[in-house]
Amino acid sequence: MTPEGKKLVNIIILGFGFMFMFTAFQTCGNIEQTVIKSFNSTEFHGSGYTSMAIIYGVFSASNLIAPSVVTIIGPQLSMFFSGLLYSGYIAMFIYPYTWSFYTASVLVGIGAAVLWTAQGNVLAINSTENTIGRNSGIFWALLQFSLFFGNIYIYFAWHGHTHITDKDRQTVFISLTVISLVGCFLFFLIRKPDPEPAASEASESLLQAESSESGSTASPPRPGLCSQALDAFVKACKIFFTKEMLLLSVSIGYTGLELTFYSGVYGTCIGAMTRFGQDAKGLIGISGIFIGIGEILGGGVFGMLNKCNRFGRNPVVLLGLITHFVAFYLIFLNIASDAPIAPEAGTDLQAYITPSVEVAMLCSFLLGLGDSCFNTQLLSIIGFTFHDNSAPAFAAFKFIQSIMAALAFFYSNYLLLHWQLLILVVVGFLGTVTFFVAEGRAESSKRESDYDSI
Repeated sequence: MTPEGKKLVNIIILGFGFMFMFTAFQTCGNIEQTVIKSFNSTEFHGSGYTSMAIIYGVFSASNLIAPSVVTIIGPQLSMFFSGLLYSGYIAMFIYPYTWSFYTASVLVGIGAAVLWTAQGNVLAINSTENTIGRNSGIFWALLQFSLFFGNIYIYFAWHGHTHITDKDRQTVFISLTVISLVGCFLFFLIRKPDPEPAASEASESLLQAESSESGSTASPPRPGLCSQALDAFVKACKIFFTKEMLLLSVSIGYTGLELTFYSGVYGTCIGAMTRFGQDAKGLIGISGIFIGIGEILGGGVFGMLNKCNRFGRNPVVLLGLITHFVAFYLIFLNIASDAPIAPEAGTDLQAYITPSVEVAMLCSFLLGLGDSCFNTQLLSIIGFTFHDNSAPAFAAFKFIQSIMAALAFFYSNYLLLHWQLLILVVVGFLGTVTFFVAEGRAESSKRESDYDSI
């Protein structure tokens, strides 16, 4: 197999591993607030929104140490052990206790930081300037199949249910735990790519942490693990304060806010709408499927097919913003304002139009499509701009995204729907403007590099 073919296989395996893991975890996040409201036990006092706020809060803080962990044990083992923490969080719902619920939330927050830093590293070292867009799209499309498969299962498992019983819950979460574990073990199929002909920092990837170097005795000694870990931490801090990352931070923060909205809040809103009929709980799964279809379509069209390179990344991000604005407006008209904080019995309030399941599912699709537009282009520009320091760069990316997601999960416990939508609109607009500026700088840097190579 050619070196380029081996890299492509690594990206596909990476995508399938994440697809299995997040078929379990994203489905869990989509339904957990609804599940918690239906617990028969009076001893459990947890909140799904609070749990997610803890996860993303710890996630953001742990991104400061994640590059050091990946440097020491390598991205492959980093993803495997992080995946085990995800599986443990899902398994906790089989027999839930308040203390184990919040403890697992802290642990999965730590695991998430290491997992996504390692993922960014593997994506970058298996890509070039010409393939980063394609590889980002392939990974994103495979990852978002998780929404499709997981929510199909939820729909058929809970179809016609107005209350989630203990048996229903245990059956679903045992299945999700097994699926997550399958994804963990797939990471062992990823192989170290062949080194590039020219010696560079990029070719000395973090994957070398998995095996001893086979160079001659004349080679300089490798720095110790503590030195490598400290170096990775310092790089992450420096990258966070670069002009490029500061410009991208607003659009990255927006993806954190809308991640919270489409992965947790919107499904809860749909499940709370009693005017959607007795099958409102089952519609949570259908909503997730339509989000997944939008994510997969966006990843395929704008990443895997790699058709928009000649126009740059700006048109894709602008399309994502327009798509989201249309979705937010329709949600504002269709969903009752108290739906995010309604009790298990739901809400009888009506928004500005007669509640429509069709409009709700269209909004789910638009949320997924817009999210894929932003994320594929952010993965692409960060992979291009910080190719030689991919692990610290993706750690900074996830630090910003996760802290904003934590903030959003926190205020989702208290704010009515229209206030949450207003926050998304303002931050989305500002994030798009700053992305345009960052893309202009990246294109200018690319032209200068092409000129210097002549």
